[in-house]
Amino acid sequence: MTKITAAITAVGKYVPEYVLTNKELETMVDTNDEWITSRTGIKERRILKGEGLGTSYMAIKAAEELLQKSNVDPAEIDLIIIGTATPDLPIASTAAYVASEIGAVNAFGYDLQAACSSFLYGMSTAASYIESGRYKKVLLIGADKMSSIIDYKDRATCIIFGDGAGAALFEPNFEGLGLQDEYLRSDGIGRDFLRIEAGGSLMPTTKETVAADKHFVYQEGKTVFKYAVSNMADVAGKVLERNDLSEKDIQWLVAHQANKRIIEAIAKRVGVPSEKVMMNIQKYGNTTSATLPLLLADYESQLKKGDNLIFAAFGGGFTWGAAYVKWAYNS
Repeated sequence: MTKITAAITAVGKYVPEYVLTNKELETMVDTNDEWITSRTGIKERRILKGEGLGTSYMAIKAAEELLQKSNVDPAEIDLIIIGTATPDLPIASTAAYVASEIGAVNAFGYDLQAACSSFLYGMSTAASYIESGRYKKVLLIGADKMSSIIDYKDRATCIIFGDGAGAALFEPNFEGLGLQDEYLRSDGIGRDFLRIEAGGSLMPTTKETVAADKHFVYQEGKTVFKYAVSNMADVAGKVLERNDLSEKDIQWLVAHQANKRIIEAIAKRVGVPSEKVMMNIQKYGNTTSATLPLLLADYESQLKKGDNLIFAAFGGGFTWGAAYVKWAYNS
């Protein structure tokens, strides 16, 4: 029996119209364009404006672009997974709502939360459903409205994050293309260094927690930077080693867009030259769950069937990992 692999067969994206530039941030916190650019590589980020617009709005837009480009009937989709740290509502599934809104009437759906690693973890999950043979079309969406949980008085975080969504369709492949290998990790020490303190069962929402700004992202930057570089480089190297790949065999490094210096440090450790490193952090900042699919959408026209892609991500928790994918189509 021919082995089933799970391949990405289409991608889509959405980023909000509003552009928050470094220049505008200078009017909000004590910072400047040179400081932000030299430390993060970010020039601007997109912010979702408008009453009643949440993460689902961007996820729907990204899914609709994917469906339009691929001519896939939404009724054929079996499952929708949304990787997100900012669901529309704490209880109701964002994925279930998105499925209904795009006409995926035969799909079930759920949200997956692994912070900035959500899409990477979701790739593993989507691929497993496809490889089981029980499902033919799994839509994986990474989407986050980070502006909803960022304190724009905190220059340590407000310069970094942006809003956006990216989508990827996974389907069975019989040519050996698609997801080849993965190495996923986590370490609970991460909650000390990257977290939102209130709003969960540990510290429920009260007037006092709101007044104390405990519902915004807190990040200990230097510690997170150190963990991100060492762990992402380690897992990417392990995946290369396990598959007998050298840097010459890799066409693209698809790394989570957290910080340009982190991306460059990982590329250097793995031995991948800069021209093989996907990068769009300068345009969007860190869109958390959306960074990896946004890269795929932005670089889709340069991808060729059979290209070897190494994915790497690191997020709160801590969560991190790497994956090896053979690209399945020429755009």
